[in-house]
Amino acid sequence: MQAIPVSEFITKLRASQAHDAKLIFSYAPCTLDVSAKICKLRFSTMATQANPLEERLQDFQFPQREAAFFYGLFLRGHSADELRKDIQVPAAVLAKWDKETVREPQLRPILETIVRYRQHVLAIFENLICHDAATQKLQ
Repeated sequence: MQAIPVSEFITKLRASQAHDAKLIFSYAPCTLDVSAKICKLRFSTMATQANPLEERLQDFQFPQREAAFFYGLFLRGHSADELRKDIQVPAAVLAKWDKETVREPQLRPILETIVRYRQHVLAIFENLICHDAATQKLQ
């Protein structure tokens, strides 16, 4: 199938199908980029897809939620020390990340954000545990 100009296509379509008033332009046999594929308006992937970096940074907006998750585990009987270990970024992982940033320096800000986030989650978790211990002493 050979691509033809849109105006020529519409003229031929009207002439050959004058009895059929239904005309669906979104599936006309021409495209905006003049190829012979079915004509559908193409959306730019840049306009329709979320920015992966922006999406990842949104994960770090609510450390309270993650701290509340760990606090819920604490209330269900999990050890506070084990939960602290789960929240903290281990030293071995920090060393590995440091080596990675030598090869890929653009990773450093992202990894620093992750470490700050985990520290913030840990601080909130500690505050919840201390508050819980203080209220239990009052009872």
